[in-house]
Amino acid sequence: MNADVYPDSDACPSVSILIAAFNEEKVIEAKLTSILNSNFPSDKFEILIGSDASTDRTADLVKAFSTSDPRIKLHEFELRRGKPSVVNDLVALSQNELIILTDANVLFEEGAIFNLLRHFKNSKIGLVGANILNVGQMKDGISHQETSYIARENRIKYFEGIRWGVMMGPFGGCFALRKSLYKSVPANFLVDDFYICMQILKQNFNCINELKAICYEDVSNDIRQEYRRKARISAGNFQNLREFSSYLLRPFSPAGFCFISHKVLRWLTPFFLLISLLSLGVLSCTHNFYAFLLIGELFLLFTPLLDAMLSKLGLHWKLLRFVSYFSYMNLALLKGFFRFINGIQSSVWTPTVRNTTP
Repeated sequence: MNADVYPDSDACPSVSILIAAFNEEKVIEAKLTSILNSNFPSDKFEILIGSDASTDRTADLVKAFSTSDPRIKLHEFELRRGKPSVVNDLVALSQNELIILTDANVLFEEGAIFNLLRHFKNSKIGLVGANILNVGQMKDGISHQETSYIARENRIKYFEGIRWGVMMGPFGGCFALRKSLYKSVPANFLVDDFYICMQILKQNFNCINELKAICYEDVSNDIRQEYRRKARISAGNFQNLREFSSYLLRPFSPAGFCFISHKVLRWLTPFFLLISLLSLGVLSCTHNFYAFLLIGELFLLFTPLLDAMLSKLGLHWKLLRFVSYFSYMNLALLKGFFRFINGIQSSVWTPTVRNTTP
């Protein structure tokens, strides 16, 4: 069967599409329109939107859609609780075994739903991640660097899936899973998509990434906003490291190898850099070669300051910005670690600034 053509409607599975939203008035109409314009059979899906005490027009805009389309159902929550709690409630309210979790600013290509769901004919598939492509790149920020990072992550996740079936977490913007495998995310967890995926792997089901399930998301361009978002994600990464630390004892299993090589080593990179800096500081007293390496690493770590100064002069050097991006994101990882060890009491979030036409 051609993967891009859906079979007879009667053979299609039904799916519940779940959206946790907080103050998404800029994008929610485009989001719902992209779902409704899908080539997936119109009688085979429902859309549940959970408004996490939104203070803008998000709920009103959804109600306008739901008035003319009973497939769209709004659930308003009066108290801010955070995305995991909203998602937990929406999963419980959903009517179908297959569910898609997606963010309000991620727009579906018309074949995205089909390409996510077609894999569930295989009874061993538990979760399928979408291929989220970024739009809105600009030369004066970090959008190119962020896009390159996400594209590389997509490829890594894809190959983890086709080789071993152990993709290390989907992009939270859009992924599908079996409701029967869903484990409620703890209320204070900050990276719910990774937690959900790892819980499915623990149940011996496969998690994969589907490159044909294309969605579009506006890419972050503001380094300060992205730094705060990355620091928040980093704190959640260390929560997941603690939660799934048993995989560290299985480095030669597919899941253990991917967990350590793809995730844990990256999360620990700031500490490797600090150890390297300290070691070179000591060794520089013994030989000029080490002093030269110390200067090089210090330059690497201070590239964000140099990049910021050049940006004020209207100079945007891509190579320098890639180095600066690396340093900035590792600083965010370090900040996230300290947030983690200080204790995380809430998963309440504020979305980054949305573009109106992602």
